Amino acid sequence: MRQLPETDRDAIRIAQHPQYARWFEQIVATGGCAHPIHLSGWTTTRDATTGEILHHYDTRNEPGERLLLRCGNRRATVCAPCSRLHAGDTFHLVRAGLLGGKNVPSTVRDRPRLFITLTAPSFGPVHRAADERCRPRRNAGDCEHGRSHGCGLVHSTGDPLVGQPLCPDCYEYVAHVLWHAHVGKLWDRFVIGVRRRLASSVGVAQSRFPEHARLSFARVAEYQQRAAVHIHAVVRLDGPAGPDDEPPIWGTAESLINAVRASAQRAMVHVPYSPAIGELALRWGVQLDARPLTVHADGETLHDDAVAAYVAKYVTKGASETGAGLDHKLTNSDDIEAAPVTAHVRTLMRTCWRLGGLPEYEPLRLRAWTHSLGYRGHILTKSRSYSTTYAALRAARAVHAHKGPDDVSTTQVEANWRYAGSGHTAGATLIAATVAEDLAQNQEIARATLAASLAMER
Repeated sequence: MRQLPETDRDAIRIAQHPQYARWFEQIVATGGCAHPIHLSGWTTTRDATTGEILHHYDTRNEPGERLLLRCGNRRATVCAPCSRLHAGDTFHLVRAGLLGGKNVPSTVRDRPRLFITLTAPSFGPVHRAADERCRPRRNAGDCEHGRSHGCGLVHSTGDPLVGQPLCPDCYEYVAHVLWHAHVGKLWDRFVIGVRRRLASSVGVAQSRFPEHARLSFARVAEYQQRAAVHIHAVVRLDGPAGPDDEPPIWGTAESLINAVRASAQRAMVHVPYSPAIGELALRWGVQLDARPLTVHADGETLHDDAVAAYVAKYVTKGASETGAGLDHKLTNSDDIEAAPVTAHVRTLMRTCWRLGGLPEYEPLRLRAWTHSLGYRGHILTKSRSYSTTYAALRAARAVHAHKGPDDVSTTQVEANWRYAGSGHTAGATLIAATVAEDLAQNQEIARATLAASLAMER
């Protein structure tokens, strides 16, 4: 008689457990999370005046005496169900700053707003995917390492050569890694420059710009095929009080575009001198895109919902999914050699690890960020006044799902919780994946139904 695989046997064991129904409820409550957190403990809610116990919960009555919670990982490669939830939060966060809602006034949709893209500079020619020849040159010649300066091939998007240097020995790997390590500071210089140029363009003292207007933004970092980060950002101009205040009459989309272009050209960060490297001056790349946003799309402008959806989709991508690193940190240099990455990315990791060992670069903590090729920033960052926060969105969702007393001001809560593990067994993983797939399909059906209903109303 053929024996069932271990995963199937484990799934059957779980399904036959007396508390399976309650365990399945927890799996559904986590959305089929792939790596749930296990907690054990209790919580008691009392009336603040009388001391009467209104509600008591204890995990001793739960399957395995544990409560399962979502892991909350944003990366789809790590946990697809939690990444979908994170993408939804990101969509609402970005959209609120474009169209209002979530305590942001709807008048922000009429403000000067741009969607901009800032790229990394060239660290050396790489192979490109296009409908024409990669790098055609009539008299290409060879570099000092004997490799051609040109490439006459036509690369498809999936070609493994795309994004790889024409000559790895000529490629500026040190500059690439250090640019990643300083891109956050370069962004800060860029934003300061935008404010200064807006002020100087109308004769306002730069120090008094906050008295006239406020610049708000939400930005997301994306790895290109050459494993270099570039920045997409929504930029909005408000009055001095933020979203509730109208910008000055001189604050137009055109003036904002001019300030963005001027600042991107001049922003610079100097890397401290290193005996091994020398000095470096880091700038943005020459490719810059700055387009106004509008509620209705046309040939020259972008649609607000489309921008919010784009940003939300990208923040769920893991580094491994983009081919530009790993989703987990590395503990030693041997991990670099075993990493499933391209030769180009592996060289960037080696460079990151080597530079991280130099005392002058110790503050950059490059070895801790080798898995992300030296980039130390968050995937999504926003200014305080742009819109709501992830914390506020999650708190609102928790209140919506709250089953206890409505007036929390009249209650006292006592709790005692401890971490009891994480993840699933093989059989539980299979069941959770099925739950996650069913919930995702239900959401797609609901969205399609809503879209069809709205189309019929129009």
